Amino acid sequence: MDWGALLLSLKLSLVTVVILLPVSIVLGRILAYQKFYGKSIVQAILSLPLVLPPTVLGYYMLVFLGNDSIFNKLFGSPLIFNFSGLIIASIIFNLPFAIQPVQRAFEAIPRDIREAGACCGLTPLKVLWKIELPLSWRGIVSAMMLTFAHTIGEFGVVLMVGGNIPNETKTIAIAIAIAIYDKVQIFDNEAAAIMSMFLLVFSLIIISITYLITDNSNHKHE
Repeated sequence: MDWGALLLSLKLSLVTVVILLPVSIVLGRILAYQKFYGKSIVQAILSLPLVLPPTVLGYYMLVFLGNDSIFNKLFGSPLIFNFSGLIIASIIFNLPFAIQPVQRAFEAIPRDIREAGACCGLTPLKVLWKIELPLSWRGIVSAMMLTFAHTIGEFGVVLMVGGNIPNETKTIAIAIAIAIYDKVQIFDNEAAAIMSMFLLVFSLIIISITYLITDNSNHKHE
C-alpha cells in the first residue's frame, strides 16, 4: 500500500468536501426554488462532468489552469502538476455529485412548510437554518459522501491535471491503477485482484451507506 498516496487522496477528498459543502447548499437551493432565464443551461453545464470522458474534461482543465489562464495570473504560478490545481479540478469534476443530491433534497421539502416559517416571521436565513437544513440533511450528507468517494476513485482528470508526482499529485487511484497495470503485465493476477478489491469494497461501502441514508429518509416521509 502506498500510504503517501492514500494520505494525499484523503486530504484532497476532505478539502473538496469542505469547499463544496457550502457551494452545494447555495447552488442546490437556488436551483431547487428559483426560476430564472437559462436555468436549464446552467444545470446542463453543472452536469457536464457526468457525461464528459475524463480525458476530455482533463484536457479542458489543462487549458483552464494553464500558463495563460486567469487562475495562473491570480496565483502567480502554474496550477497544473501541483496540489492546488488538483483541488480546483476536483471541485469542478465533483460539482454534479455535490449539487444534484442537495437540490433534490431541497425540492422534496413541501412548499407550505417553508411558507409557514416565513409567515411566523422567520427571515430567509432562519428558514434555511431552522427548517430547510434539518429536513434536507440526509441529502446533504449523501452528496458529501458521494463527493468524497468519487474524489478517492477519480483517475483520468487527476492524472491529466496533476500527473504522477509522489507526495504532490500521486493519489491512491493513480498508485493502484499503475500497480494493477504492472501486476497484470507480469501475470501476477492475485496481487492485481487484491488491489482492485480495495477500491471496489471502499466504493461499495460508501454507496451502500448513501442508499441507506436515502432509504431511511424516504420511509420517514411516507
